[in-house]
Amino acid sequence: MKKIFFSFFIMSCFAFNEGDPKIQIYNYGHNGMEFVAREGKGMIIVSTYNSKMTIRQDIAYKIYQLYVNNNLTVGPKTIICGDEADVTGKCVVIKKDNLTSVNFYYELVEWKSGLKEMYKKKIKNAQRTVEHFFN
Repeated sequence: MKKIFFSFFIMSCFAFNEGDPKIQIYNYGHNGMEFVAREGKGMIIVSTYNSKMTIRQDIAYKIYQLYVNNNLTVGPKTIICGDEADVTGKCVVIKKDNLTSVNFYYELVEWKSGLKEMYKKKIKNAQRTVEHFFN
């Protein structure tokens, strides 16, 4: 009886296994200034683009902390580790006089639950063009 129960338990574990996490595509996001801080004689503005609404404040604050501590890697692939998700994206820093703008463009969000979401820009006229071509 124990062997049957144990076999059933093992088989059910394999049956309900979801396997590797799939990547979902999203084409909406929040763009805007998330964090503004005064630093010495200047001001720092952290802006995020294509961000997820639930984690945008947390990620913006982490970006600010990394920038102030000189640990922010600027370039095409920057990874920011947040409380709910890790975000991969492009970071651009623009300095002009006393104003510093740190812009972060979301590309991939890896949630702690295992879900991965990738941003892909929505093409508005592509469907109309295809329909017009075939009709």
